[in-house]
Amino acid sequence: MAHGPSGLTSFVDAVELACLQPIVDLLRSAVDDAIRYILDGARTFRFDLTSPEVDSDERSSVGTKLQYHVIVQLKLLKEPPLDTKIMGIPVEIKGTVGSSWMIPREGQCQVTLLIRIDARKHRFRALLMRTHRAWLGGGKGNQDLKRSPLAEGLANYALEVAPWNELPAEPLRSLTTEQLRVVFGSDGVRKRVTVLFGYLPETIIPRASIATVATTRDDPLRRARQAKPHVLSEHDLVVLVGTWLSERKAATQLGFYLGKKAWVVVRRTKLAAHGYTPDDFNHAS
Repeated sequence: MAHGPSGLTSFVDAVELACLQPIVDLLRSAVDDAIRYILDGARTFRFDLTSPEVDSDERSSVGTKLQYHVIVQLKLLKEPPLDTKIMGIPVEIKGTVGSSWMIPREGQCQVTLLIRIDARKHRFRALLMRTHRAWLGGGKGNQDLKRSPLAEGLANYALEVAPWNELPAEPLRSLTTEQLRVVFGSDGVRKRVTVLFGYLPETIIPRASIATVATTRDDPLRRARQAKPHVLSEHDLVVLVGTWLSERKAATQLGFYLGKKAWVVVRRTKLAAHGYTPDDFNHAS
């Protein structure tokens, strides 16, 4: 196999052919899943990796969890001798929330998927590189013999699989300090979710974000759905839930693509312009 980036394009082609999706989209989902796994918002109320409530060890562990989520999203298998195989060739997967990666001894001189997360700017980047020791710095490496790719090696020998891309939006990051105080206040789930929807009209809200606000020992999403009539009466907004096809279709007509895992609240008048009434979306909780 060629050492330069052109020799690595077949790996990307193989993944996209198997998954029938651009690899950028798959990696975006994997990174988002790994971050949300570490934040564990449904139990901790956390939604921002840069929050002081997230300690440095937790941030560092995102890279470790990312390996699993990449394998799942790319429909690969966990296979020795490294993390997985693509076209029968061992591939190492390394993620970082810092500025570089630490390549273990067993991964050196191997094909490596390098994913960097910029938590402050809420974005990620991915490179594919055969990490020859000649292109790694640090001499013999640290005490674990790990070494980092040199900037020159990355520039000349890495294939950019995904340029800097925005991660899926986290609407909770757009709220003011005062709004967050109310949303995560001492009121019950129904009141807090009703306020949340009032703050975020016509904004796609991931299911995980709602679960973060509605955290409870009971079914948090069921409790959130029960807020529908209150959102209508207090804000004149209609909640559309991606779980149900009819609501997804209505949202799409209004320009909001929900998939099965997002919600949106829209103004009653907008729905009326398309022939809908709030009663059309009175699904059982």
